[in-house]
Amino acid sequence: MSDSTYVYLITGFLGSGKTTLLNRIVKIFPRDKKLTLLVNEFGEVGVDGTLVEGDDIDMMEISKGSIFCVCVKTDFIKGLYELKNKFQPDILLIESTGVANPSDLKKDLKLPIFDDRFQFKEQFCVIDAAHFLEAYNVYASLEKQIASSSVFIINKTDLSSPEKIAETKKVIQGFHPDPVFIETTYADISLERFFDLKTDETGNRPDTSTPTDSLSSEELDHFIDKLLDSPDLELTPPDMLMSAVYKWTGDDLADISAMAENLPEGLVRAKGFVNERDRIHLFSYVMGDWSLEEITLTNRQVEHENTVVFIAPPPSIDRLEKAIANGPWVNMGTFQPFSSDGEKPE
Repeated sequence: MSDSTYVYLITGFLGSGKTTLLNRIVKIFPRDKKLTLLVNEFGEVGVDGTLVEGDDIDMMEISKGSIFCVCVKTDFIKGLYELKNKFQPDILLIESTGVANPSDLKKDLKLPIFDDRFQFKEQFCVIDAAHFLEAYNVYASLEKQIASSSVFIINKTDLSSPEKIAETKKVIQGFHPDPVFIETTYADISLERFFDLKTDETGNRPDTSTPTDSLSSEELDHFIDKLLDSPDLELTPPDMLMSAVYKWTGDDLADISAMAENLPEGLVRAKGFVNERDRIHLFSYVMGDWSLEEITLTNRQVEHENTVVFIAPPPSIDRLEKAIANGPWVNMGTFQPFSSDGEKPE
Protein backbone atom coordinates (compact mmCIF):
# COMPACT_ATOMS: atom_id res chain seq x y z
CA MET A 1 0.00 0.00 0.00
CA SER A 2 1.24 3.47 -0.89
CA ASP A 3 1.47 6.05 1.86
CA SER A 4 1.18 8.89 -0.64
CA THR A 5 -1.35 10.26 -3.09
CA TYR A 6 0.23 11.89 -6.13
CA VAL A 7 -1.70 14.96 -7.23
CA TYR A 8 -2.01 16.23 -10.80
CA LEU A 9 -3.82 19.46 -11.61
CA ILE A 10 -5.43 20.30 -14.95
CA THR A 11 -5.97 24.01 -15.44
CA GLY A 12 -6.91 26.06 -18.48
CA PHE A 13 -9.45 28.67 -19.42
CA LEU A 14 -13.11 27.90 -20.06
CA GLY A 15 -13.58 25.60 -23.06
CA SER A 16 -9.88 24.85 -23.60
CA GLY A 17 -10.26 21.05 -23.51
CA LYS A 18 -9.62 20.07 -19.88
CA THR A 19 -12.34 17.40 -19.75
CA THR A 20 -11.07 15.87 -23.00
CA LEU A 21 -7.61 15.52 -21.45
CA LEU A 22 -9.16 14.10 -18.28
CA ASN A 23 -10.94 11.41 -20.28
CA ARG A 24 -7.75 10.45 -22.10
CA ILE A 25 -6.05 9.86 -18.76
CA VAL A 26 -8.98 7.86 -17.37
CA LYS A 27 -9.15 5.68 -20.48
CA ILE A 28 -5.60 4.33 -20.18
CA PHE A 29 -5.15 4.43 -16.40
CA PRO A 30 -4.14 1.02 -14.97
CA ARG A 31 -6.84 -0.75 -12.97
CA ASP A 32 -4.46 -1.86 -10.23
CA LYS A 33 -3.99 1.76 -9.15
CA LYS A 34 -6.62 3.77 -7.30
CA LEU A 35 -7.60 6.92 -9.18
CA THR A 36 -9.85 9.65 -7.83
CA LEU A 37 -11.12 12.57 -9.89
CA LEU A 38 -12.09 15.94 -8.46
CA VAL A 39 -14.06 17.93 -11.02
CA ASN A 40 -14.62 21.59 -10.18
CA GLU A 41 -17.11 23.70 -12.17
CA PHE A 42 -17.82 27.39 -11.95
CA GLY A 43 -21.56 27.19 -12.63
CA GLU A 44 -24.32 26.20 -10.23
CA VAL A 45 -25.14 23.18 -12.43
CA GLY A 46 -22.34 20.75 -13.25
CA VAL A 47 -21.90 19.39 -16.78
CA ASP A 48 -18.32 18.11 -17.04
CA GLY A 49 -18.80 15.33 -14.48
CA THR A 50 -21.39 13.72 -16.74
CA LEU A 51 -18.90 13.76 -19.61
CA VAL A 52 -16.26 11.79 -17.72
CA GLU A 53 -16.07 8.36 -19.33
CA GLY A 54 -15.81 5.22 -17.22
CA ASP A 55 -18.17 3.28 -14.97
CA ASP A 56 -15.74 2.44 -12.16
CA ILE A 57 -14.40 5.91 -11.37
CA ASP A 58 -14.20 7.48 -7.92
CA MET A 59 -15.23 11.07 -8.50
CA MET A 60 -16.02 14.15 -6.46
CA GLU A 61 -17.82 17.12 -8.01
CA ILE A 62 -17.68 20.64 -6.59
CA SER A 63 -19.70 23.33 -8.35
CA LYS A 64 -20.68 26.95 -7.64
CA GLY A 65 -17.24 28.51 -7.92
CA SER A 66 -13.52 27.80 -7.80
CA ILE A 67 -12.09 25.39 -5.22
CA PHE A 68 -9.25 27.89 -4.75
CA CYS A 69 -11.53 30.79 -3.74
CA VAL A 70 -13.39 31.36 -0.52
CA CYS A 71 -16.78 30.47 -2.09
CA VAL A 72 -16.12 26.71 -2.10
CA LYS A 73 -12.70 26.32 -0.48
CA THR A 74 -14.38 24.78 2.55
CA ASP A 75 -15.84 22.03 0.36
CA PHE A 76 -12.41 21.48 -1.22
CA ILE A 77 -10.58 21.10 2.10
CA LYS A 78 -13.27 18.78 3.45
CA GLY A 79 -13.14 16.73 0.26
CA LEU A 80 -9.37 16.31 0.53
CA TYR A 81 -9.70 15.36 4.17
CA GLU A 82 -12.22 12.64 3.30
CA LEU A 83 -9.90 11.32 0.59
CA LYS A 84 -7.00 11.21 3.05
CA ASN A 85 -9.02 9.39 5.72
CA LYS A 86 -11.26 7.02 3.76
CA PHE A 87 -10.20 6.44 0.16
CA GLN A 88 -6.45 7.06 0.08
CA PRO A 89 -6.05 6.93 -3.71
CA ASP A 90 -2.75 6.48 -5.48
CA ILE A 91 -3.54 9.35 -7.83
CA LEU A 92 -5.75 12.41 -7.38
CA LEU A 93 -6.52 14.16 -10.65
CA ILE A 94 -8.05 17.63 -10.24
CA GLU A 95 -9.81 19.44 -13.08
CA SER A 96 -10.19 23.02 -11.92
CA THR A 97 -12.73 25.51 -13.15
CA GLY A 98 -11.62 27.57 -16.14
CA VAL A 99 -11.42 30.77 -14.09
CA ALA A 100 -9.41 29.34 -11.20
CA ASN A 101 -6.40 30.92 -9.56
CA PRO A 102 -4.46 27.79 -8.53
CA SER A 103 -1.64 29.62 -6.77
CA ASP A 104 -2.45 28.17 -3.33
CA LEU A 105 -2.82 24.51 -4.28
CA LYS A 106 0.65 23.41 -3.15
CA LYS A 107 0.12 25.07 0.22
CA ASP A 108 -3.32 23.50 0.59
CA LEU A 109 -1.91 20.02 0.02
CA LYS A 110 0.63 20.57 2.81
CA LEU A 111 -1.88 21.54 5.49
CA PRO A 112 -1.09 19.68 8.73
CA ILE A 113 -4.45 17.87 8.80
CA PHE A 114 -3.39 15.90 5.70
CA ASP A 115 -0.30 14.35 7.36
CA ASP A 116 1.82 14.64 4.19
CA ARG A 117 -0.55 12.33 2.32
CA PHE A 118 -0.67 14.48 -0.82
CA GLN A 119 2.40 14.90 -3.01
CA PHE A 120 2.09 17.41 -5.84
CA LYS A 121 3.46 16.05 -9.11
CA GLU A 122 2.45 18.17 -12.12
CA GLN A 123 0.25 21.02 -13.27
CA PHE A 124 -0.98 20.94 -16.84
CA CYS A 125 -2.31 24.11 -18.42
CA VAL A 126 -4.52 23.43 -21.43
CA ILE A 127 -4.36 26.32 -23.89
CA ASP A 128 -7.08 26.99 -26.45
CA ALA A 129 -4.92 28.00 -29.41
CA ALA A 130 -7.85 29.59 -31.20
CA HIS A 131 -9.00 31.86 -28.36
CA PHE A 132 -6.07 32.24 -25.94
CA LEU A 133 -4.84 35.67 -27.01
CA GLU A 134 -8.32 37.16 -26.93
CA ALA A 135 -9.03 35.75 -23.46
CA TYR A 136 -5.59 36.60 -22.08
CA ASN A 137 -6.13 40.30 -22.76
CA VAL A 138 -9.36 40.27 -20.74
CA TYR A 139 -9.21 37.66 -17.96
CA ALA A 140 -6.62 37.75 -15.19
CA SER A 141 -7.18 34.09 -14.28
CA LEU A 142 -5.24 33.05 -17.37
CA GLU A 143 -2.17 34.87 -16.10
CA LYS A 144 -2.48 33.13 -12.73
CA GLN A 145 -2.80 29.72 -14.38
CA ILE A 146 0.20 30.29 -16.65
CA ALA A 147 2.39 31.59 -13.84
CA SER A 148 1.80 28.49 -11.69
CA SER A 149 1.87 25.80 -14.42
CA SER A 150 4.80 23.84 -15.78
CA VAL A 151 3.45 21.93 -18.80
CA PHE A 152 1.48 23.75 -21.51
CA ILE A 153 -0.75 21.77 -23.84
CA ILE A 154 -1.42 23.97 -26.86
CA ASN A 155 -4.76 22.47 -27.87
CA LYS A 156 -7.04 23.00 -30.88
CA THR A 157 -4.11 23.76 -33.16
CA ASP A 158 -6.26 22.81 -36.14
CA LEU A 159 -8.42 25.87 -35.43
CA SER A 160 -5.53 28.32 -35.18
CA SER A 161 -2.77 29.70 -37.40
CA PRO A 162 0.97 29.09 -36.92
CA GLU A 163 1.40 32.82 -36.29
CA LYS A 164 -1.19 32.83 -33.51
CA ILE A 165 0.35 29.74 -31.93
CA ALA A 166 3.80 31.38 -32.02
CA GLU A 167 2.40 34.51 -30.35
CA THR A 168 0.69 32.38 -27.71
CA LYS A 169 3.98 30.69 -26.88
CA LYS A 170 5.69 34.05 -26.67
CA VAL A 171 3.21 35.20 -24.02
CA ILE A 172 3.78 32.07 -21.96
CA GLN A 173 7.56 32.38 -22.29
CA GLY A 174 7.23 35.75 -20.60
CA PHE A 175 6.42 33.80 -17.41
CA HIS A 176 8.79 30.84 -17.83
CA PRO A 177 12.32 30.77 -19.28
CA ASP A 178 11.99 27.20 -20.59
CA PRO A 179 8.35 26.03 -20.66
CA VAL A 180 7.28 22.58 -21.88
CA PHE A 181 5.04 22.98 -24.94
CA ILE A 182 2.96 20.19 -26.46
CA GLU A 183 0.99 21.07 -29.58
CA THR A 184 -2.04 18.91 -30.24
CA THR A 185 -5.71 18.55 -31.14
CA TYR A 186 -8.36 16.99 -28.90
CA ALA A 187 -5.80 17.01 -26.04
CA ASP A 188 -4.10 13.97 -27.59
CA ILE A 189 -0.71 13.83 -25.84
CA SER A 190 1.69 11.09 -24.78
CA LEU A 191 0.78 10.46 -21.16
CA GLU A 192 3.53 7.95 -20.41
CA ARG A 193 6.01 10.75 -19.78
CA PHE A 194 3.90 12.03 -16.87
CA PHE A 195 2.17 8.96 -15.41
CA ASP A 196 3.27 5.46 -14.43
CA LEU A 197 0.84 3.46 -16.56
CA LYS A 198 2.28 0.01 -15.93
CA THR A 199 -0.13 -2.54 -14.52
CA ASP A 200 0.19 -5.99 -13.00
CA GLU A 201 -0.80 -9.14 -14.90
CA THR A 202 -4.23 -9.45 -13.31
CA GLY A 203 -5.17 -5.80 -13.80
CA ASN A 204 -7.15 -5.91 -10.55
CA ARG A 205 -7.32 -2.88 -8.31
CA PRO A 206 -6.76 -3.79 -4.67
CA ASP A 207 -8.73 -2.20 -1.86
CA THR A 208 -5.95 -0.60 0.17
CA SER A 209 -7.94 1.96 2.09
CA THR A 210 -7.45 1.92 5.84
CA PRO A 211 -9.09 4.05 8.52
CA THR A 212 -7.01 6.74 10.17
CA ASP A 213 -7.48 8.96 13.18
CA SER A 214 -9.72 11.83 12.24
CA LEU A 215 -10.96 15.14 13.53
CA SER A 216 -14.56 15.56 14.57
CA SER A 217 -16.74 17.64 12.24
CA GLU A 218 -16.58 20.49 14.75
CA GLU A 219 -12.78 20.31 14.94
CA LEU A 220 -12.51 20.27 11.14
CA ASP A 221 -14.84 23.26 10.82
CA HIS A 222 -12.78 25.15 13.39
CA PHE A 223 -9.56 24.40 11.50
CA ILE A 224 -11.05 25.61 8.20
CA ASP A 225 -12.45 28.78 9.80
CA LYS A 226 -8.97 29.66 11.05
CA LEU A 227 -7.51 28.86 7.64
CA LEU A 228 -9.92 31.17 5.85
CA ASP A 229 -9.00 33.99 8.23
CA SER A 230 -5.35 33.80 7.16
CA PRO A 231 -4.17 36.93 5.28
CA ASP A 232 -1.78 34.81 3.19
CA LEU A 233 -4.48 32.97 1.24
CA GLU A 234 -5.32 33.84 -2.37
CA LEU A 235 -9.07 34.11 -1.80
CA THR A 236 -9.84 36.98 -4.14
CA PRO A 237 -11.25 35.86 -7.49
CA PRO A 238 -9.14 37.05 -10.43
CA ASP A 239 -12.21 37.67 -12.63
CA MET A 240 -15.75 38.75 -11.88
CA LEU A 241 -17.90 36.31 -13.81
CA MET A 242 -21.41 34.97 -13.34
CA SER A 243 -23.33 31.93 -14.48
CA ALA A 244 -26.93 31.74 -15.66
CA VAL A 245 -28.97 28.56 -16.05
CA TYR A 246 -31.70 28.29 -18.67
CA LYS A 247 -34.16 25.44 -19.25
CA TRP A 248 -35.03 24.61 -22.86
CA THR A 249 -38.71 23.77 -23.32
CA GLY A 250 -38.67 23.30 -27.10
CA ASP A 251 -38.57 20.14 -29.21
CA ASP A 252 -36.58 21.21 -32.29
CA LEU A 253 -32.80 21.66 -32.32
CA ALA A 254 -33.31 24.61 -34.64
CA ASP A 255 -34.12 26.51 -31.43
CA ILE A 256 -30.62 25.80 -30.13
CA SER A 257 -28.97 26.93 -33.36
CA ALA A 258 -31.02 30.14 -33.39
CA MET A 259 -30.06 30.81 -29.77
CA ALA A 260 -26.36 30.20 -30.50
CA GLU A 261 -26.35 32.66 -33.40
CA ASN A 262 -28.02 35.30 -31.23
CA LEU A 263 -25.78 35.17 -28.17
CA PRO A 264 -24.39 38.53 -27.04
CA GLU A 265 -20.80 39.68 -27.34
CA GLY A 266 -18.80 39.03 -24.20
CA LEU A 267 -20.32 35.64 -23.45
CA VAL A 268 -17.40 33.36 -22.58
CA ARG A 269 -18.79 29.86 -22.26
CA ALA A 270 -22.01 27.88 -22.55
CA LYS A 271 -22.59 24.17 -22.18
CA GLY A 272 -25.46 21.78 -21.68
CA PHE A 273 -27.35 18.67 -22.74
CA VAL A 274 -30.48 18.92 -24.89
CA ASN A 275 -32.84 16.15 -25.95
CA GLU A 276 -34.55 15.97 -29.32
CA ARG A 277 -36.69 12.86 -29.96
CA ASP A 278 -34.86 10.86 -27.25
CA ARG A 279 -31.46 11.66 -28.69
CA ILE A 280 -29.07 13.51 -26.41
CA HIS A 281 -26.95 16.31 -27.86
CA LEU A 282 -24.17 18.34 -26.25
CA PHE A 283 -24.27 22.07 -26.91
CA SER A 284 -20.88 23.75 -26.47
CA TYR A 285 -20.03 27.44 -26.98
CA VAL A 286 -16.60 29.06 -26.54
CA MET A 287 -16.15 32.78 -27.21
CA GLY A 288 -18.16 32.94 -30.42
CA ASP A 289 -17.63 29.39 -31.71
CA TRP A 290 -20.26 26.75 -31.02
CA SER A 291 -21.14 23.15 -31.79
CA LEU A 292 -24.11 20.85 -31.31
CA GLU A 293 -23.26 17.15 -31.42
CA GLU A 294 -25.18 13.97 -30.68
CA ILE A 295 -23.49 11.96 -27.92
CA THR A 296 -23.81 8.41 -26.68
CA LEU A 297 -25.49 9.10 -23.35
CA THR A 298 -28.93 7.97 -22.23
CA ASN A 299 -31.57 10.02 -20.43
CA ARG A 300 -30.69 8.23 -17.18
CA GLN A 301 -27.04 9.26 -17.46
CA VAL A 302 -27.82 12.96 -17.88
CA GLU A 303 -28.79 14.61 -14.60
CA HIS A 304 -29.55 18.08 -15.99
CA GLU A 305 -31.33 17.43 -19.27
CA ASN A 306 -32.42 20.35 -21.48
CA THR A 307 -30.42 22.70 -19.30
CA VAL A 308 -27.73 25.08 -20.54
CA VAL A 309 -25.26 26.94 -18.31
CA PHE A 310 -23.95 30.29 -19.55
CA ILE A 311 -20.85 32.03 -18.11
CA ALA A 312 -20.09 35.69 -18.73
CA PRO A 313 -19.41 39.04 -17.04
CA PRO A 314 -22.54 40.60 -15.47
CA PRO A 315 -23.30 42.98 -18.41
CA SER A 316 -23.30 40.08 -20.88
CA ILE A 317 -25.57 38.05 -18.61
CA ASP A 318 -28.06 40.93 -18.74
CA ARG A 319 -27.89 40.99 -22.54
CA LEU A 320 -28.27 37.22 -22.67
CA GLU A 321 -31.72 37.43 -21.10
CA LYS A 322 -32.85 39.86 -23.76
CA ALA A 323 -31.26 37.87 -26.58
CA ILE A 324 -33.23 34.67 -25.95
CA ALA A 325 -36.35 36.08 -24.29
CA ASN A 326 -38.62 35.21 -27.22
CA GLY A 327 -37.49 31.59 -27.54
CA PRO A 328 -38.57 28.43 -25.67
CA TRP A 329 -36.34 29.16 -22.68
CA VAL A 330 -37.04 29.51 -18.97
CA ASN A 331 -34.61 31.42 -16.77
CA MET A 332 -33.75 29.17 -13.82
CA GLY A 333 -31.68 31.85 -12.12
CA THR A 334 -28.30 33.54 -12.11
CA PHE A 335 -25.43 32.81 -9.79
CA GLN A 336 -22.51 34.92 -8.63
CA PRO A 337 -20.14 32.70 -6.60
CA PHE A 338 -18.15 35.60 -5.20
CA SER A 339 -21.00 37.72 -3.85
CA SER A 340 -22.04 37.33 -0.24
CA ASP A 341 -25.32 35.53 -0.97
CA GLY A 342 -24.44 33.87 -4.27
CA GLU A 343 -27.10 35.77 -6.19
CA LYS A 344 -26.79 38.27 -9.01
CA PRO A 345 -25.34 41.57 -7.81
CA GLU A 346 -27.34 44.74 -8.25
